[in-house]
Amino acid sequence: MKLLKEILYKTNIEQVAGSTSVNISDIAFDSRKVSEWSLFVAVRGVVADGHDFISTAIEKGAIAIICEEMPVNIIPTITYVKVKDSSHALAIVCNNFYDDPSSKLKLIGVTGTNGKTTSVTLLHSLFTQLGFKCGMISTVKNLIGEITIPSTHTTPDPLQLNQLLSTMVEENCDFCFMEVSSHAVVQKRIDGLTFFGGVFTNISRDHLDYHKTFDEYIKAKKGFFDRLQESSFALVNADDRNSQIMVQNTKASVRTFAQKNVADFKVKILENNFSGLLLNIEGNDVLCSLIGSFNASNLLGAYAVAMLCNQDKLNVLTALSNLQPPAGRFECLQSENNITGIVDYAHTPDALENVLNTINNIRTGNESIITIIGCGGDRDAGKRPQMAQIACELSNKVILTSDNPRSENPEAIIKDMQAGVPPQHYRKSLAISDRREAIRTAVAIAQPGDIILLAGKGHEKYQEINGVKHPFDDKEILNETFQSY
Repeated sequence: MKLLKEILYKTNIEQVAGSTSVNISDIAFDSRKVSEWSLFVAVRGVVADGHDFISTAIEKGAIAIICEEMPVNIIPTITYVKVKDSSHALAIVCNNFYDDPSSKLKLIGVTGTNGKTTSVTLLHSLFTQLGFKCGMISTVKNLIGEITIPSTHTTPDPLQLNQLLSTMVEENCDFCFMEVSSHAVVQKRIDGLTFFGGVFTNISRDHLDYHKTFDEYIKAKKGFFDRLQESSFALVNADDRNSQIMVQNTKASVRTFAQKNVADFKVKILENNFSGLLLNIEGNDVLCSLIGSFNASNLLGAYAVAMLCNQDKLNVLTALSNLQPPAGRFECLQSENNITGIVDYAHTPDALENVLNTINNIRTGNESIITIIGCGGDRDAGKRPQMAQIACELSNKVILTSDNPRSENPEAIIKDMQAGVPPQHYRKSLAISDRREAIRTAVAIAQPGDIILLAGKGHEKYQEINGVKHPFDDKEILNETFQSY
């Protein structure tokens, strides 16, 4: 229990009706989760407006309401707090309710289009090996030490976020490594948090169904660095042409890492094959099990964070050599007849191009690349033809299939993708909307030595069709298909 007045600090109050000396047992922004003595925060969402559910929240036991508009009928026994922005207020009261947990450990956020999950996973594993107890908040899963908590969003809502951070503090975590999505920045889920540092991996087209323009998407990512304090560090990938835009207004200390450009931290790829990477990081050779130039950048980013956290260089380099890739990120499988399968989450044009370029750089040239790719429904439709074009230009055969069609017709999504297939590549592409059948077809036409890239879903263990999540694991199904041939 906390007094309402204790958790309203920095919420930009405009008006109060009732007493702020009431006890609050918990916070809710979903009226279905309200209980007795709850504080209900009426947030305007994309689908629903919390103001429409104020009366429902009160009926279920809410004792106080935070809103942007005062209800017409004020109940004398209920406290109403009018604020300028309910989304911001929600993040602030959650932070206050849980006693500002992010300030009691070292919270490091990672943002970018690609590489967020890999980066936080590497960082969690690296710092655990260095002897620290760590938390992780990611697309794949949330971790408190080695305890797994299922993940539903790349960045959780402010309530779950502060609950997780609070538990990490209770469990004596030293660090938390967290993915910061563009949605989380715009929706103010991270407001009120204290970040020890921020990392920028890269930016390319994604989420334009939400942000509408690439400039707005960049602005959302930049918003994370705008929030950093003077005592924080901002580490950016200097190989990305938008890296300096990210930090042009930050108060944080800016440092850079890169493969190609001048930077504070540098890496050079000495060897790159399906067994891993041999890297030279700041004059030291390191053999790593991750694959591809994009992972060389991810590994360098993890190394740079460790250096900025004053860790011993030799211990860090030794730990880097033991790191493993996260689930669904360039995971390699091998069939008995020597077909290589690669399962990867690549679901943006840039990520797909990076993965296919990596495969092309490693292969001898005598084997074929068969790419299975789809695009999600109810998401940025503009990237669909781009994805198909990249797949066709960098593969020998392409099977266009279904990803998570959600409420859309899979055939319509594939038709959008087919618009990007260059005329000279028509004969190398197939359209098979059933993803399982697409995998079977790829394995059936593959010859010994060939490489199958199964892209788009990675770690996901479901396929969402018309609002229903059906069990579907790319890695499992590819393995089963390998065994049947």
